[in-house]
Amino acid sequence: MLETKSTCPYCGVGCGIIIESEAGAITGVRGDPEHPANFGRLCSKGSTLHLTAAPVVLQTRRLLQPMLRAERTAPMKASSWDAVNQHVADKLAAVIGEHGPDSVGFYISGQLLTEDYHAFNKLARALVGTNNIDSNSRLCMSSAVVGYKQSLGVDAPPACYEDLDHADCVFISGANPAWAHPILFRRLEAAKASRPAMKVIVVDPRRTESAEFADLHLQILPGTDVALCLGLLHACIWDGLLAQPFIDAHTTGFAELKALARDMTPAQAARICGIKEVELLQAARWFAQSPATLSLYCQGLNQSSSGTAKNTALINLHLATGQIGRPGAGPFSLTGQPNAMGGREVGGMATLLPGHRDPNDAAHRAEIAALWGVDALPSRPGKTAVELFEAAARGEVKVLWIACTNPAQSLPDQALVRRALERCELVILQECFAGTATAAYADVILPAATWGEKDGSVTNSERRISRVRAAIAPPGEARSDWQIVRDVARLLEPVLRPGRASLFDFERSEALWLEHREATRGRDLDISGLSYALLDRDGPQQWPFPEGALKGRARLYEDGRFAAPDGRARFIAKPYQACAEQVDARFPLGLTTSRMRDQWHGMSRSGVVSRLFGHSGAPVLRMNPQDMPRRGLKDGDLVRVRSRRGEITLLLLGDADVGAAQADLAMHWGQEFVSGRGGQGQPLLGANALTQPAFCPDSKQPELKFTAVDIKRLDLPWRLSAAVWVAPAEAAALGLALQGLMAEFDYACCVPVPAQAGKEGWSFEAAHATAPAPELIARMAALLKLQGAKLLRYADAQRGRTRLLLLDGVGAEARLQALLRVGEVDERGGGAWLNQLWRDAALVAPYGRSLLAPEAGAPQDLAPRSPQVCNCFDVSEASIRAQLSASGGAGTPAERLQSLQAKLRCGTQCGSCLPALRRLVDAPMPQIKEEVA
Repeated sequence: MLETKSTCPYCGVGCGIIIESEAGAITGVRGDPEHPANFGRLCSKGSTLHLTAAPVVLQTRRLLQPMLRAERTAPMKASSWDAVNQHVADKLAAVIGEHGPDSVGFYISGQLLTEDYHAFNKLARALVGTNNIDSNSRLCMSSAVVGYKQSLGVDAPPACYEDLDHADCVFISGANPAWAHPILFRRLEAAKASRPAMKVIVVDPRRTESAEFADLHLQILPGTDVALCLGLLHACIWDGLLAQPFIDAHTTGFAELKALARDMTPAQAARICGIKEVELLQAARWFAQSPATLSLYCQGLNQSSSGTAKNTALINLHLATGQIGRPGAGPFSLTGQPNAMGGREVGGMATLLPGHRDPNDAAHRAEIAALWGVDALPSRPGKTAVELFEAAARGEVKVLWIACTNPAQSLPDQALVRRALERCELVILQECFAGTATAAYADVILPAATWGEKDGSVTNSERRISRVRAAIAPPGEARSDWQIVRDVARLLEPVLRPGRASLFDFERSEALWLEHREATRGRDLDISGLSYALLDRDGPQQWPFPEGALKGRARLYEDGRFAAPDGRARFIAKPYQACAEQVDARFPLGLTTSRMRDQWHGMSRSGVVSRLFGHSGAPVLRMNPQDMPRRGLKDGDLVRVRSRRGEITLLLLGDADVGAAQADLAMHWGQEFVSGRGGQGQPLLGANALTQPAFCPDSKQPELKFTAVDIKRLDLPWRLSAAVWVAPAEAAALGLALQGLMAEFDYACCVPVPAQAGKEGWSFEAAHATAPAPELIARMAALLKLQGAKLLRYADAQRGRTRLLLLDGVGAEARLQALLRVGEVDERGGGAWLNQLWRDAALVAPYGRSLLAPEAGAPQDLAPRSPQVCNCFDVSEASIRAQLSASGGAGTPAERLQSLQAKLRCGTQCGSCLPALRRLVDAPMPQIKEEVA
């Protein structure tokens, strides 16, 4: 067995991994104990990475050869790299010749390596001649970028992970690290356990697992973060908590900010935010008076029409109280993607140039032009993510080259996104996994290598550069992203740069990295002292790391000098502004978008691992239970959620952790998993059919975190429920076939189910206003292979009821292989227990005639399926409660948790379930006993 050190491709924590491989196949993954980001820990997603590279996944889920179609209506056909590259180059040259370079746009990804980013950036700006290159990092981190630049002078997070071990107060705002950055949260938990006096403040409209851990939860109304920060600043001024010597010596602009904060009294801020004034005052005291305060923030601040203002408002607090530039203190933006930081460094966004330069600065453009060996870079501002697709929808952008991202799932206002993709003359999709929503609009598909198959580098949230190393060769004809770009560029150069030396003379990833390194020389992020050899020898390193340095810098601004001509940080005085979209009588509720614990973005990678659906197995809309009765709603209802842009149908679940007059939906659920037909018969396009494209004027980041919606119960009396176990080699094709039927219903959901006994499962739930056509039922039955001697059948044509059960095994050993139930809602309620029998792979003989009895309710000895808590060892809440009950509640909470882990192993591997375990351990014992009984 071979072992290869690399870096996890999920979130921006940048955990080190050790890839185990044998005979050219990845067989396992474990955390790298020597990597300073994680010291061997991995979350539920990282610990299952090897399952995304299993042979069956490579054979059934990966894109393995180039494909193209001459016309949008024609089927996609396999082709050769030579033919596809020439086709792309010819089409690009023709479009550029007829419409100019700005008719081409590149939409790339924070999951690309730094070397990939560099190749795309050079292709767009130096060869094509356009600044129309942007990244899906625009959707997650651009407000943090601009906030740092406005306040501190450059886009450089000043803190590091070690600061969690030194902080006396941790202020978490607009982030849920318990789920989104679990390895950092483990470190915070350990710091709190070793220093119980540490104060943790969480600002979030929802009561998340991070909020449960906090000493103080400020459950503000969505979008009111700037008002909160101004109120906190007012309290600090009033109570004499400012670091006036620091303000005088190291900052500028405080007088203007002080005047703005004067009118935002704590009482006024508390009213706007919907919290108690006493809570705001307590937060101000802890923030300012703690010896060291560290803030952690993410999408709740960034994904906003006031995203930059929210970032600078929080940084203002750090500057005003002197909480910056020393261990345990500083504003620390948590990066959402594995190389969003690297993309910012290399200038892979429309508003950036390499080395933290500005494309609007003629001198900066000239520096990069000289470095790259071109006469000049384009000066016309490039279009950012939302602007790029709006321009394509208008017909201005003719070609979109999309790499390692799924805009037909992740961008806001999906109706506009689909119009843009449809109108383009050429859509190039460079992707690893098959079946994404964007693939349906592609004219060319370029199969790309993914983690475990690539060589290069990434930068994590704390400015730490780590190597990414290939453990195996890419499968099929897949190639590294930079190689794909290089080969097309070389074909374009004779047309666009005839007779000139090639700009893409790269044979190894290191050559691109060295060119990127030179762009940083003398800049704030100088890495001229780094090399692949040093990173391979000494491990991951933080920047800046200039030539001659012995190590990188863990913290910035320790000398009080900031990256501005005068060396001073700037207070940014921006008033509070409400969300771009307001609730009203037509759209009376505010929808927030959140994330699931065990899934990643659009699930094109994590979604191929069925066990990661164990914790959150189906899309649901969550709503405060107190809001439901007055709207005639209850748990389990199907509801139509409608915004000013689109609609989606979902199951409803009451959740007291959601604020009043609010609703919550996980952002992962695209059309690939939940769909159906809208009120006008149009296909439903997933969660982002609802969200709004309004963006922050400074960062151009869209307000994905707030949408005004209306929620109404749908009367869809006819239900169809199907489920099947299949061999792993059949699962991908069957899933695609089932997903192809979703548009036949008013509502449909199709999701994988955690594997049982070596078989993969699919669950399909649908609802319709009228009885499904017999032909549709027959197609579904055929897909599930509901036929043969082991099929149990009940059908009532007069009442439109069908129940088909396929057995696996005979006699007392028989279990359900597949099932299909069709009927009105009452029948579904009577037979839903059959789905549990199927899901548990339980023996069916004890239930005899009830299997086909249409009116039979759930057997009394069949307990409802308990929610999964621990993904690593598939431990349910019921098992945990039973174990706690058996222990009689003896010992302290910590001792009960330790005993629970010893018995059931839950929480002993990735630790993602630890917040939930602590909540169960802390619950009063009488409540536990009552619920178990």
